[in-house]
Amino acid sequence: MKIIYSTAFALLLSLGHLCGATLAQNGTARTVIVIDPSASASETFAARELTSYLHIITGANFEIRTNTIAPRHAIVVGQGKAAADLFHDVPFSQLGGEEWVIRTQGDRLLLAGGRARGTLYAVSRFLQDQCGVRWWTPWASRIPKQSTLTVPSLKIRGKPAFEYRAPYWFDARDANWSWENLCDSQFSQLTEEQGGGIEYKGFVHTFYPLVPPDKYFAEHPEWYSQIDGKRTETGAQLCTTNPKLRDFMVEQVKQRLRESPRASIISVSQNDCFGPCECANCKALDDAEGSHSGSMIALVNYIAEKIGPEFPNAAVDTLAYQFTRKPPRTLRPRPNVIVRLCSIECNFREPLDQPSNASFGDDIRGWAKQADRLYVWDYVTDFGHYIQPHPNWFVLGPNLRFFQTNHVRGVFEEGAYNSHGSEMAELRAWVLAQLLCNPQQDDRALIREFLNGYYGLAGGPIESYLELLQNASRGYNLACYSPTDAPFLGFKTLAAAEELWQEAEQVVGENENLLARIRLGHLAVRYVWLSRWDALRKECAATGAKWPLDDSRKKVAEEWRAVANGIPGKPWTKVTALDEAGLSPENFLSSIEKGGE
Repeated sequence: MKIIYSTAFALLLSLGHLCGATLAQNGTARTVIVIDPSASASETFAARELTSYLHIITGANFEIRTNTIAPRHAIVVGQGKAAADLFHDVPFSQLGGEEWVIRTQGDRLLLAGGRARGTLYAVSRFLQDQCGVRWWTPWASRIPKQSTLTVPSLKIRGKPAFEYRAPYWFDARDANWSWENLCDSQFSQLTEEQGGGIEYKGFVHTFYPLVPPDKYFAEHPEWYSQIDGKRTETGAQLCTTNPKLRDFMVEQVKQRLRESPRASIISVSQNDCFGPCECANCKALDDAEGSHSGSMIALVNYIAEKIGPEFPNAAVDTLAYQFTRKPPRTLRPRPNVIVRLCSIECNFREPLDQPSNASFGDDIRGWAKQADRLYVWDYVTDFGHYIQPHPNWFVLGPNLRFFQTNHVRGVFEEGAYNSHGSEMAELRAWVLAQLLCNPQQDDRALIREFLNGYYGLAGGPIESYLELLQNASRGYNLACYSPTDAPFLGFKTLAAAEELWQEAEQVVGENENLLARIRLGHLAVRYVWLSRWDALRKECAATGAKWPLDDSRKKVAEEWRAVANGIPGKPWTKVTALDEAGLSPENFLSSIEKGGE
């Protein structure tokens, strides 16, 4: 076989004329696992995890040996003398920290990579690509069983497409799931054994944390925005051209990096409001650059230059967000500056490279020309209604391919981050993780694979539900804050959706795990029924259609409550927040109960 992925993801060339390696035969291990005496914590952990999964797959017990020599039948995990002696053409010293190598040589298999995460990723990719393992969620996986396990000849060297990969969903904030699915953000809470993650010092909106107005405004009002001729701290930013403020911020940034030696990125970014400074110096710079990003980039460039000698491996991160979204005409961010472009104003029903998102497309192409390290902060949920249908499933792949085409190096996919049970959260987290590693995959195939793997026979009706909402929302501008009375959530569409979710429950029979997953997913459609009960009853009556639910709103609400309260022993089934502000299911249902029948 011969497979070639994009250069950003992997290079796979098989040696078809050579034999592969038999790892287990009839439930008996044919190989030992070898790690070097100098193996890192993550390489040792990778070997243990490999041993555990191979046992589950084959039933065989694999021995781990710490040695500098590998026997004839061996899986060499990680860098070291045995790896270097056997695979002398592998440039171990040149491997990036997330780059992996998977090789066969006779009856030996090499799973190794750069430090700290490369070997872990080699083990993960091997288990996924050669053994068929899938980690759908922290609580659900597929581990195929085969007592005899033989791998073909392999010569693989790969790395993730993006250097920073963060599907920011509550379900995805699990360390094991994260390394297994090659996610590396600080929110994954990865330990040293699990390769650690990319750590920020301060994540976003750090102007006032760096220069608190309650401490400094009285003495230094000139450090804060001038708006309508007056210095203010309310609904405002900083005066980014002020020389003394700049030097003060340099010292603040240095102090924070000294406090957090593992941080490789520090945020120097605008407050989450408008109010840029209109003083003569800031205005002149912004006017010359054609964007408020002019004065912002000038500030972060100054800070990045000053901290460089002491912190050569740290980058200064800032936002291209709302009033700073448009790139400057001439200013280029320094190599140690990261610009995170935010898509918050976009139509998330359509791919970001389409005409409805032309302004964002212009901005990403502009920043791609200006910035060496361009990240994207993307929005992949409805923050006003986590649990409401949000038909953006089919743009995830096109968007990540668009980012890759425009040289984006890191992606933060902000989803529902403070509760289980958000609408299709499990699907989005897994599909995004796969695409962040390799966006050139067929995203529709990934969606289908997840649905069939996670929901069993119900995958078919649920896929039909996704297609139903996709078609119903055609032409709608889907924001990341959408109302419950959006046109695509009318009676006809909801009735068809209800029928599909009821079918999904019926086809899995008495399978408790699958029923729990389906009923949790069904909450999204029932949330809209309960929110718009009276209006939908009128729509139903006007069309002469059959009402698809019980006639009692209170009874439907009680059924919804029972599911949202979760199942003892299955914490992933309990819903605690319905929106970003933390609306609880009980507070939502209290308004339903007041509405009566």
